[in-house]
Amino acid sequence: MSRRVTLNLGFEGHLQPVTVVIPDDEPTPWQWGERFEIVGKPTPRVDGALKATGAARYTYDISLPGMLYGAILRSPYPHARIKSVDLSRARRLSGVRAAIRMDDTVARFAGQEVAAVAAIDYETALDALRLIKVEYEELPFVVDLDMAMMPGAVSVFENGSNVQRPTVNEHGDIKRGLAAAAAVHEAVYATPVQTHVSLEVHGSVAEWDGDELTVWSSSQGIFTVRDDLAVYFSLPHNKVRVITEYLGGGFGSKFGAKPETVIAARLAREARAPVKVMLTREGEHLATGNRPDSLQKVRLGADRGGKLTAIELVQHGSGGIGAGSGSAGPFLSLYHSPNLRTEETNVFMNTGPSSPMRAPGWPQGCFALELAMDELARKLSLDRLEFRRLNNSNPVRALEFDIGAKLFGWKEKSAAPKSSGPFKRGIGVASAAWHALGVSGPQAQVIAYRDGRVQVVIGTQDIGTGTRTILAMVAAEELGVELARIECQIGDTGYPFSVPSGGSMTTPSTTPAVRQACAHLKEKLLRLAAPVLGAEPSDLEARGGTIRVRFDPSRKMSFEDVCRRIPGDSLSAEGERVPNYEGYRKDQAGCQFAEVEVDTELGIVRVLKVVAVHDAGQIIDPLTARSQVNGGVLMGVGYALFETRRMDPQLGIMVNPTMDDYKLVGPLDVPEIDVRFVEVANGFNNTGVMGFGEPAHVATAAAIGCAVYDAIGVPVRSLPMTPDRVLAAMETKA
Repeated sequence: MSRRVTLNLGFEGHLQPVTVVIPDDEPTPWQWGERFEIVGKPTPRVDGALKATGAARYTYDISLPGMLYGAILRSPYPHARIKSVDLSRARRLSGVRAAIRMDDTVARFAGQEVAAVAAIDYETALDALRLIKVEYEELPFVVDLDMAMMPGAVSVFENGSNVQRPTVNEHGDIKRGLAAAAAVHEAVYATPVQTHVSLEVHGSVAEWDGDELTVWSSSQGIFTVRDDLAVYFSLPHNKVRVITEYLGGGFGSKFGAKPETVIAARLAREARAPVKVMLTREGEHLATGNRPDSLQKVRLGADRGGKLTAIELVQHGSGGIGAGSGSAGPFLSLYHSPNLRTEETNVFMNTGPSSPMRAPGWPQGCFALELAMDELARKLSLDRLEFRRLNNSNPVRALEFDIGAKLFGWKEKSAAPKSSGPFKRGIGVASAAWHALGVSGPQAQVIAYRDGRVQVVIGTQDIGTGTRTILAMVAAEELGVELARIECQIGDTGYPFSVPSGGSMTTPSTTPAVRQACAHLKEKLLRLAAPVLGAEPSDLEARGGTIRVRFDPSRKMSFEDVCRRIPGDSLSAEGERVPNYEGYRKDQAGCQFAEVEVDTELGIVRVLKVVAVHDAGQIIDPLTARSQVNGGVLMGVGYALFETRRMDPQLGIMVNPTMDDYKLVGPLDVPEIDVRFVEVANGFNNTGVMGFGEPAHVATAAAIGCAVYDAIGVPVRSLPMTPDRVLAAMETKA
């Protein structure tokens, strides 16, 4: 059965009543302007002390009785036929308990897994790797995007072209739109391969008990790891258990059972003992995934009034031996044009496979589109922000432009004269968008104990964003109790099902399930309290740590007193995440402003300030939400200025696979970050939450690129904007 509920959806000044159909047992969605006791208040993380003191157990910290240590032998060649693998000497080494070879007969990138061993300690395992004899037949390879696309290029896969069939999206007539334009801009923009550099490297600990497998995994998708392992080892799902108590970052690279997880389980089965396999930092860079690179040919046309008449993207990029190099998302979403065409083509190379990375494809596309927008705005002699306003496709972003421009001082900084010295300041702005509505599927259980404790149980995982805190806040709000009463049990496939943490889907997918479970538990507690208070359960509410009569709050019982009346040891209820309702908009808007200073003598760029204005629906905890923005901005600074995977074209190997050589943002590179949220009632689920990990990252590099252009008067169309590229761009202006 279902019922109809009318919600006020939209944002301040733009609210409209919308009637949605929801299941009977679904709590009434939180409404616009609803007053909360806990939700919306900045709240420190409930597990903050555990992390600060080192008590939180990550996969890296797992130590089991009799545990062995695994190490992986990787191909030194970017392309080679593996003719034979001799493990005999390694197996005979004292302390070695297992040795295996991989199933592949061809290595297609330098760093691919070839064999592995397990030993009594890691040093012995490394010694054993040196004793493995592998006979390779070296094959031709290609590790350069331009070379991989050339006719007659070396084929990464036998009997197949490196250039895959393009994905095309279009509407209108692009030729007509360009012909009608008063001004046309055309240029090529390039972005690099960026690796994830998770603080905790990939790895797993595997233990067999008969035909049952337990794996502690550094994973952002414990159920996908379970399912993959069940398929690989031909096991029923209930014979595989995956645990992720704490996770040191993933950014999209830790979905499913990766090779190191399968290797740990294979070694453990052969050794009949638990095996830990945690990657080296080099292995992390080479084999666990990356953000694909891109070459993006962009053409934009606009009429004399500044309205876009045409948007065209022709993009090529490489996910190495994998796919997923598209970048059209921003072109399809951010600005309106009656004529649009995007063409995305993935190109294979002999490099490590890509994997999703925070807003897959969007930072690449946003950089190219926004810098092209700036270049066209200057051709039209239009203010760059005004040009974006004229073509903006989202009413929420229109408000965000106003808020951000005022906070940033866009008008004043735009009018300020340029310095005559070597240090030039510039400003830029870029739009962001995402679509994190959440999905159905997650289930939750909530248990109240006779001593007043409440336990939330759900099989999600916290990738470092504060999931325990968010779920506890939702539970405390719905039950009307203080946060300290709530304990969250997550990170175990033995708990009710949940979805992977990716695509900003965790919070909008899990909080509605937890709230529904808490609402069901609250109904049971109200029935316990009703006879004592001389009222009907429907007349009661749970607020301020009490259950009380709604029309006479003086008639109340403490939450603890109600729990004491639980007949058994505990009282529990279940909830599920139902499909999305009809909501306000399926996209969420954002924008970011950046100010930079460029040393024109050395070519060094320093980001001084970033103002980020975003919509994430109902913000549960502003403190963790701001942390998301800060992290997204810092990752964007690294993408804009520092990070790139460097390949030796002659040897086909990555030459900077260490923390010494792969340049990341450091403390002195951190700009001032000012974060503002725009409250939007989107109405898609009972908590009104939308995800936030991706949109906080999308626009940063683009805004910095536009600011550098403003500072030096010439665009730097390739990331990262290293000193040599900045100086080279300035030479073209001279």
